[in-house]
Amino acid sequence: MILESAVIKVKAGMEDEFEQAVAKALPLFQRAPGCISMQLLRGLEETLTYLLHVQWETVEDHTVHFRASDDFQEWRRLVGHCFDGPPHVSHFDVALPGF
Repeated sequence: MILESAVIKVKAGMEDEFEQAVAKALPLFQRAPGCISMQLLRGLEETLTYLLHVQWETVEDHTVHFRASDDFQEWRRLVGHCFDGPPHVSHFDVALPGF
């Protein structure tokens, strides 16, 4: 399991629109091959900053398969206009299982 973590900053006043667009985009992730789960978190101290966490079976499921898909283009169409700069995306693998 790989965790994609994307830090997304949105333009002021677009928070509700962004959250609604992400909700609308849920089926894009649900049908993506290798996608296990998706969650959006909003910053408490920095309310214009969001964390998008997506669990993938492999990093290629995200970086190759999803990013090359029409669904990725639709994702960007739905949410991209809300971005205040490009997202910062990183991938993580489990180093130590938790409880």
